[in-house]
Amino acid sequence: MQNIKAELKAIIGKTLDDKVISLSAEIISLKESRDSDSKSSVGDKYETSRAMAHIEIDKHERQLNATKQLGNEINKINPLRISETVEFGSVVYTSNGNYFIAVAQGKIDLDGKSFYAISLASPIGKAMFGKKCGDILMFNGNSFTINQIE
Repeated sequence: MQNIKAELKAIIGKTLDDKVISLSAEIISLKESRDSDSKSSVGDKYETSRAMAHIEIDKHERQLNATKQLGNEINKINPLRISETVEFGSVVYTSNGNYFIAVAQGKIDLDGKSFYAISLASPIGKAMFGKKCGDILMFNGNSFTINQIE
């Protein structure tokens, strides 16, 4: 039996791991660039360049930390757990699309089906939380039914 939840978790985990690697490499590159700049005769230009590099490094480090935190969250999901209500880690099939309640990562195509990876903090995640199969959900003026929860 195919475990969609495990596959979705793996796809998101790989995406986040790739982003961590990319951001880490970018931070190293920015630091090397900042540190290799030699002081020119125009001191203000040198200081401005170093300050701009520092700002860029800080921005990338914040993104790196946020990405690592998302990775920690996705790792908390037990792909074997099946709940009767929508909760963190649920795969939810509705009459209006399929959702993976995890971390916000957008649309994921898997085995001919589309899933939207959303967080519980999102408006649709909040609306779904605690609902069970057969419940009708009103969201943005549309109603849809929860058909299955894994």
